[in-house]
Amino acid sequence: MAIRQRAIQAEDKQERRDAILDAAEQVLADAPERVASVAEVASRAGLAKGTVYLYFPGKEELLLAVHERWVDGFFHDLIALVESEPGVDFDAVFALARTHLIDPPLFMPLAARCFGLMAHSLAPASVLAFKQRMAARMERAGTGVERHFPAPGEAPGLEPGRGVAMLRRSYALTLGLWQMSAAVGGGAWCTMAGPQLPAAFAWHYPTELEAALRALWRGMIGSAASEVTPT
Repeated sequence: MAIRQRAIQAEDKQERRDAILDAAEQVLADAPERVASVAEVASRAGLAKGTVYLYFPGKEELLLAVHERWVDGFFHDLIALVESEPGVDFDAVFALARTHLIDPPLFMPLAARCFGLMAHSLAPASVLAFKQRMAARMERAGTGVERHFPAPGEAPGLEPGRGVAMLRRSYALTLGLWQMSAAVGGGAWCTMAGPQLPAAFAWHYPTELEAALRALWRGMIGSAASEVTPT
């Protein structure tokens, strides 16, 4: 009976934690340009502020947890794809990236903010724990990716570790190009064009990103990723 009671308590705690994260996402959606306070999140969740602090030491850890939940969704689906589906290609992986990372309007701004928090505000132990969890997911996904993208003339696929490197570099490109587009005033979805901008910045972020990622993957695995023509 005691074991069952502990299980119920653990389930209740997870539900409460999820409710806090849901509330944080709602507050972020209302005002994505600023950092939500713990009091705002608690009010949206219908909880006392002290209850939120039982789950998250501060607003920085709360924001990082929201970011991690979104990243978890991507890796969950990517791992399921590469471990169960035959013949996975670049298009299938990029479609998942669009669903989880590129299309949601809050993901990139929050991801960029969290990298700043990890560098300046979060406790080193929290940052290390986050990176360890991310590394475990990336390593499993990278191992799966390696089986689907054999280099020309080689078997069974990419050398061990190349899948992780490809995913890591892909994420760096995804976030870096978004930051570059946002820095010149267009944001992730704007076609970067206009008389006030030089031609070098006239791009559409998703199209530019897809072309850059295809070039990266083609360079790392040969001919497995096909050419894309930007529009």
